[in-house]
Amino acid sequence: MAVSLRIPEEIKRRVEKLAQARDTTAHAFMVGAIEERLLAEETRAAYHAEATARLSRMKKTGKGIPAGEVFDYLRQRVKGKPAARPKARKIA
Repeated sequence: MAVSLRIPEEIKRRVEKLAQARDTTAHAFMVGAIEERLLAEETRAAYHAEATARLSRMKKTGKGIPAGEVFDYLRQRVKGKPAARPKARKIA
């Protein structure tokens, strides 16, 4: 698929400068930038899909872990202390 982009002159200059500094072509630099953005957006979409699925499951089952317990658990782990992983239970 052929693609044509109209890129403002200022951006073209910036791309060319950075591409030269990295010993690559402007084309390769732009393709890499697009690939990075795609990966970031796909990762973000997957994260949101997982969060939506988990929220749906929590609403369906009525089970969850209060945020305070999760944060307490993580604080203990960060300090290198043993901590029992909190368990999901019915939330009112």
